Amino acid sequence: MSTERPSSLRVLSIVGAAWFLSLGFDLFLHAGLLAKLYVEESSFLLGPEDAFRRIPLGYFAFLILSYCLYWLFRRLGIQGWKPGARLGFAAGFIVWGALAAGLFSISTAGIPLLVGWWLGQACELGLAGAVLGSAAAGVPMKRIWIRVILGAFLCVAGAMTMQALGWAPAMKVVFS
Repeated sequence: MSTERPSSLRVLSIVGAAWFLSLGFDLFLHAGLLAKLYVEESSFLLGPEDAFRRIPLGYFAFLILSYCLYWLFRRLGIQGWKPGARLGFAAGFIVWGALAAGLFSISTAGIPLLVGWWLGQACELGLAGAVLGSAAAGVPMKRIWIRVILGAFLCVAGAMTMQALGWAPAMKVVFS
């Protein structure tokens, strides 16, 4: 990684790409893989309407995590998609594992949901790390954005396919 400080626009593009792919995978994770866990009766989870209204806060949290990962990669000199994915996954595994353990100790959240969050969010940070590592290795941003948009599209299509096939319940939000 260059010791030269990148422009603010480049940092915004790099972090934005990592964040965008995270959002695509997040939709696949929650609207697809973990969707059945959200329709079960739970005193831990908000109702669909309240949860839907708060989604932007969760996405803002992923933006913060993407920037923190960018900062960490710059400090450690991480370059390349494989080292980026490995360190991103490791960071996610630790952070989300600690969060899941903490939630288990004080909430009614079920183990399947907590394990799903733990591993799913670790994968999400792994994907963000792959994007950040690629950018640090000098991969052109145009190529990164093409791959990110394709990856996010595939994640959304995967969630929609899972719902269409009945493998995941379709989420319905009713506004009163």
